[in-house]
Amino acid sequence: MQNMMNQMDDKARMTDLLTSEKFMTHVYNTFLCETVSSPVRECLSTLLTDEHKMQEHVFSEMQSRNWYSVEKAEDAKVEAEKQK
Repeated sequence: MQNMMNQMDDKARMTDLLTSEKFMTHVYNTFLCETVSSPVRECLSTLLTDEHKMQEHVFSEMQSRNWYSVEKAEDAKVEAEKQK
């Protein structure tokens, strides 16, 4: 495992972290939807919010380094999707 980490550059590490954050938000969301216990639901909701914040931070950092570019959607395409 240590050798693999030594072979990863910063971009690869950030990409791996972003992928992990996306996975964790999916997992917490699934568990949140399936729990019946209010205390557990509140805990999972907090964790999900925290994961979203971390994902946003990693995503923003990657964008600032030009490692994750997002193409702006054309207004006409956005409107067409809204109509669907």
